[in-house]
Amino acid sequence: MDEHGLQRDSAAWLFFVKSSWAVSVLATGCGIVYLPVDLWVKGFMAMGVLYVIGTSFTLAKTLRDQHEAHKLINRISDAKTEKILKEYGNA
Repeated sequence: MDEHGLQRDSAAWLFFVKSSWAVSVLATGCGIVYLPVDLWVKGFMAMGVLYVIGTSFTLAKTLRDQHEAHKLINRISDAKTEKILKEYGNA
């Protein structure tokens, strides 16, 4: 695979993203645990948070896959255009 076109994130950015995600999940979990409500309400809120986390990952992956597919289609289209231009220039 051609790695020249790959975008690489810095180690600091990756650390920031992963740690901020972990802190947000832990803070929300602690907030739910210490809420002054019945256990069933805490359970409902915890299930809601887990559902949002799971669907967020699914959404992010789907959007990334869609973006990558559009990039591939654009590269194929560009290659076809280049081929047509080369053929036209040689004629």
